[in-house]
Amino acid sequence: MGEIEVWRIAVTPANSAAAASLAPRVLDAAEQRKAAAFRRPADQDLYRIAHVALRTLLADRLHRPAAELRFRQAACPGCGKPHGRPEVISDEPLEFSLSHTTGLALIALAPDTVGLDVERLAAFGAATATDIAGQLHPAEQAELAAVAADLRPAATLRCWVRKEAYLKGTGMGLGAGAAADYVGLGPGYPAHPATPPPGWAIQSVPVPDAYDAAIALRTDAPAPLPLTVRDLDLDLDPGLDPGLDLGIGPGIG
Repeated sequence: MGEIEVWRIAVTPANSAAAASLAPRVLDAAEQRKAAAFRRPADQDLYRIAHVALRTLLADRLHRPAAELRFRQAACPGCGKPHGRPEVISDEPLEFSLSHTTGLALIALAPDTVGLDVERLAAFGAATATDIAGQLHPAEQAELAAVAADLRPAATLRCWVRKEAYLKGTGMGLGAGAAADYVGLGPGYPAHPATPPPGWAIQSVPVPDAYDAAIALRTDAPAPLPLTVRDLDLDLDPGLDPGLDLGIGPGIG
């Protein structure tokens, strides 16, 4: 198994300013239009930070200018049409997944098909958690029912990020519904006899306490996966050339 990286990029004033400066040189016309279409400045900042970071990291790994990278949608595993997970067009085997929520973006880079999701705990209040739990696989509903009521929102969030990471990895998304596949709550919660989808490993990603995140990798190797988790600071302006300082924070193996 090759290296699996997860990069955390916080939405800070410095990163917002750096992304705004780099965006005209890095993002393509469609990405710049999408960023400008957000009404709230905070949403514009988050989008620019996430997509500038993604292009910068991919450019560094593929030894190509960030602005020249091109993307496509993989074939949907359900219908075969090109609206599956995004891929960078390259002769080198490099898969990625991008997820962002208020205040934080995550990017996974891996040699195999990968999915990633991050969400804020604040979005999973008791009522929302109850509604989401009712949409999950029956085995996941059983696991959640065994969790103490005060811990259930966090447990529901844990199941949801695992589910989203897996579905983003497959490219199916929620088209088949959240109840179609079992991923479970993972370690630390009451276990159910069911097992995760074969050929996939799913595990948590370390993020600040206000969030939860998970990664799913297509592999026959069991979790835990050998992740390296780092922080990326765009405000150090790594430029567009590979090999320059990317503002890498301490790694978490």
